[in-house]
Amino acid sequence: MIDFTRMRQKADQYQVTLSEKQLNQLDQYAELLVDWNTRMNLTGITDSEGIMTRHFEDSLTILHSMKLPQNASVIDVGTGAGFPGMVLKIARPDIRLTLLDSLQKRILFLQAVASTLNLEVSTLHLRAEEGGKMRQYRECYDVAVARAVAQLRELSEYCLPYVKVGGQFAAMKGPDCGEEIASARPGIGTLGGSIREVNELTISDGSGRSIVVIDKIRQTPVNYPRPSAKIAKKPL
Repeated sequence: MIDFTRMRQKADQYQVTLSEKQLNQLDQYAELLVDWNTRMNLTGITDSEGIMTRHFEDSLTILHSMKLPQNASVIDVGTGAGFPGMVLKIARPDIRLTLLDSLQKRILFLQAVASTLNLEVSTLHLRAEEGGKMRQYRECYDVAVARAVAQLRELSEYCLPYVKVGGQFAAMKGPDCGEEIASARPGIGTLGGSIREVNELTISDGSGRSIVVIDKIRQTPVNYPRPSAKIAKKPL
């Protein structure tokens, strides 16, 4: 379904080299996405070029924007159809990936993808704020990533509790997010984080992408994350 030459070129822009096996895995992933999308709402993007650019290439911007340690434990919070986490696992099979989503049908899709592609991936059917309170997941991951549409100050409360001290959270945001970052900065500090850098990129269809990289410098206070209604009503 995907054009291997074009996909390889897209990855090369971010200094990511894809093998024939990895390209085949992305191809199978795209086919599964389109097939399952006929039965459930996974994505509005179903053409080959759109999937390669808006899902696969966009996910690879994470690898260009931060250094993922070898064998890092990574959690993708609110992963949806597996972006960016599943693409990161294909490109970096050494990482130990956990995909978290609140909808069981998405989890079933992700399990099917992992099985078909022969990838060792953990899945969690949980609300983000619930998992962040649970001892077995709280402050257990080297890296958290998220491509969710929530504002950064809300997203940080959902994601930073999963990151161990010394780890990082990478938030995928749109262009021109300076005001959003400024408003989130105090809350990020409250949660034990500190913004390291903001990497601004343009993917090949001209869309802007900002990757906000946040260091976890101290433990998150035990009263966070709060219930989702409180996060939405009174964000930090």
